[in-house]
Formats: sequence, structure tokens, C-alpha cells
Amino acid sequence: MKNKGLMIVLIVLVSLTLLGGIGIVLFLQLSKDDSSGGGSKEPSIDEVLEQSVDIEEITTNLTNRQFIRISLKIQTDNPKAAEELEKRSFQVNNIVIQELSEMSADDFEGKAGKQAFEETIKAELNPLMQEGEITKVYIVSYIIQ
Repeated sequence: MKNKGLMIVLIVLVSLTLLGGIGIVLFLQLSKDDSSGGGSKEPSIDEVLEQSVDIEEITTNLTNRQFIRISLKIQTDNPKAAEELEKRSFQVNNIVIQELSEMSADDFEGKAGKQAFEETIKAELNPLMQEGEITKVYIVSYIIQ
């Protein structure tokens, strides 16, 4: 009798432990799938366009007596942020011109130079934003003469 009761208790405990382990594994798998497929997924091209603002061509001097003509597209994280950025276009132009006035043509050499400029503009604009944030700055066109 004693052995039979002890055996049943052990079987129940082992079963509960296995079920708990399986439950934890399933929970972790489902939560991992939710977090990777939820808010962190890349936006569609339509969403990117809806959340982006075109910055018209800006012409200004560089530090070395050359000048640059540059156009940008700035992507935000939501449509309201894009609306706000559109209203702040004069501030965007001011920041871009100020940054460019401290740069030379050599600063735009290669991929790294252009990416550094894009990151600088993003970092300068984000503190202005109240409705969202800048996620990416794209150089659409530029020419240095």
C-alpha cells in the first residue's frame, strides 16, 4: 500500500514538472515570436513614404570655397511625426546648412562620409521632435562644385 501511494505521488509530481516545463518552453517561444513580429518589423514602402518628408534642394557653401547642392528625404517613425517635420522645414534647412558650413568636400568621400552626415542630421533633428522621432535620413541627390 505504501509503495503504491508513493508511486502515484511520484508519477503526479513528475507529470506536473514535465507539463510545467513544456508550458514554459511554449510561452517563451510564443513571446519571442510576438516580439520579433510585432512592432520591430520593417515598415512597408507605402508606410515609409507616408512617414517621410522631402527636403527640397539646398545650395550652400562648404568650408573650402566649394559649394554643395543637396536634397534629402527624412523618414520618421509615424505619420504625425512626418506632419510635424513638414512644419519644421525651416528648422531642418537651418540645421542642414549649419552642418554643411562646417564640412568640406572631403567629408563626403566614400560611403562612410555620407553615412556620417546622415547620422549627424538625424541626431540634430531628433531633439526638436515632439510627435515621434527621425528614424533615417537619406541623401537623395548631391553635387559638389
